[in-house]
Amino acid sequence: MRRIIQGAMVALAFLGLSETAGAAPNTGCQSTAIRSLQRLSPHGYDVYRAMKDKSQFTTWITCDDLQLDLATAVHESVHNLTEERDAFPLIGGGNIARPHETENFFAPKLIARQMARNFGDPLFIDSYLKPGAASSADNFMYLLDELNAYSHDLNSATKLVSIRRGDTQVDHRDGLAAMMAFVMGYAAEARKDHPETWQGLKAPKTAKVVQTLWKQAEKTMAASCGISDFGTNDRNYLSYVCNTKNAAALSEILRRAPSCPTRCLSAATAAAQ
Repeated sequence: MRRIIQGAMVALAFLGLSETAGAAPNTGCQSTAIRSLQRLSPHGYDVYRAMKDKSQFTTWITCDDLQLDLATAVHESVHNLTEERDAFPLIGGGNIARPHETENFFAPKLIARQMARNFGDPLFIDSYLKPGAASSADNFMYLLDELNAYSHDLNSATKLVSIRRGDTQVDHRDGLAAMMAFVMGYAAEARKDHPETWQGLKAPKTAKVVQTLWKQAEKTMAASCGISDFGTNDRNYLSYVCNTKNAAALSEILRRAPSCPTRCLSAATAAAQ
């Protein structure tokens, strides 16, 4: 519960919704938004359908920016479903059980200083890795939870690009790019200084979860690369992910080299068709 509440507060602060999330809902707008989600992002709509309390989804639809609202609603609802199922819902259906053995691994907050040296923007570091922030700072399982939620988030945002507002700067790629960098950095730190965690990460059950969620993240990120101006600091995080030196430890867990979304690294990507 603490993680969900803090995650919601982070999302509100990050997305600029704190003043509107508690406002009386515009049910007509929300109905239009859900129809758009069903038509354009079937996987996002599956998340909505799976929610027992639909108001926990629609509360994020403020009608200021439907693409942003729906992607946020999908993200936060994936957190709720993960808690209900004790499993990560996957894009396209199915679940993979949460690896509770990772709760004994070293705390991700121990990589915060290292990550701060690599990235100029502190937002995601402060929100997800700094002591006293979200539960992902203390528990690697919740860092994987964020990786999964941001994959769903970006997947829906990409599908909903046709209803994107043209007058705002968007950061849809930033969240997933940051989580990918943090998971990669965590693996590198584990191999370097935390042998028990390192052996645990390579254990078949945990490795399978990391492999599944990482492959999903790679696919989602690559699918977004054709959309221009879809992030602010995404290229900084992805440059870290694409550095083969940084990727060496994660490669052992994945049993392959992580793929690099090279199109996302270009200064100006082609506009989505």
